[in-house]
Amino acid sequence: MPLQKGIKLIAENRKAYHDYYIEERFECGIVLSGTEVKSIRLGKINLRDSYCTVKEGEMWLVGVNISPYEQGNRFNLDPMRSRKLLMHKNEITRLFSKIKLDGLTLVPTKCYFKDGRVKIEIGLARGKKNYDKREVEAKKQADKDARAAVKAARKFNY
Repeated sequence: MPLQKGIKLIAENRKAYHDYYIEERFECGIVLSGTEVKSIRLGKINLRDSYCTVKEGEMWLVGVNISPYEQGNRFNLDPMRSRKLLMHKNEITRLFSKIKLDGLTLVPTKCYFKDGRVKIEIGLARGKKNYDKREVEAKKQADKDARAAVKAARKFNY
């Protein structure tokens, strides 16, 4: 099978954009085993309610659900297990210091194939308060109403 070039989006964590302000984004690889890649190719990955943590100088992805591959056998692994992320050591230490000092968190925002390899985009995020979420929703609704009004005005003014 030839190596596919480009980026193919598999999953996106829209809830992360709703619950957090994403300040920085990082691309990292992920350690997968068994039939997990086949399952990801079918889009059976869920990034909701997941996060990243640093343990002993290594980055780990916690709470991601990769459903077992249907044609797999007894070697299918636990769908909710923690998975190691592949990043440079200096990036991990920089992110760890930001997390500890600034009270930020790391959340996965996207999963995609890049040149045939599974990549995870993680975001350095600051949590939103409930009033921030309501404010963003009100702004989106106002923009939607304004676009509808402009469209209606154009419809009657030939």
